[in-house]
Amino acid sequence: QVQLVESGGGLVQAGASLRLSCTASGRAFTFYAVGWFRQAPGKERDFVAGIHWSEGGIRYQDSVKGRFTISRDNAKNTVYLQMNSLKPEDTAVYYCAADHRPYGTIPLSPSEYDYWGQGTQVTVSS
Repeated sequence: QVQLVESGGGLVQAGASLRLSCTASGRAFTFYAVGWFRQAPGKERDFVAGIHWSEGGIRYQDSVKGRFTISRDNAKNTVYLQMNSLKPEDTAVYYCAADHRPYGTIPLSPSEYDYWGQGTQVTVSS
């Protein structure tokens, strides 16, 4: 069993930066894909970025490429999402998710992830 806890959300102005953290407890992220998703009111939950803990592969949604960076800290069992040049359309609840993927894949669909955090609100004002 994996428990995920996100932190780092908040209210910022357009152009600002935030760093979200996702820390796992219960077991290490070894051979897990860890993804960040976001869900705005009335919209579906969308993939933002993902990283495979062991293989090191990374994927981004096109709209965040060049602005967001996903990374990991092995010692802290934590995945980060550094968000720069934030836009009002980035406003959403951001969720961390994890799934055991021994062959290095990073799923894009939220239905393929077994473990979820509680979410953290990110609000970007114009």
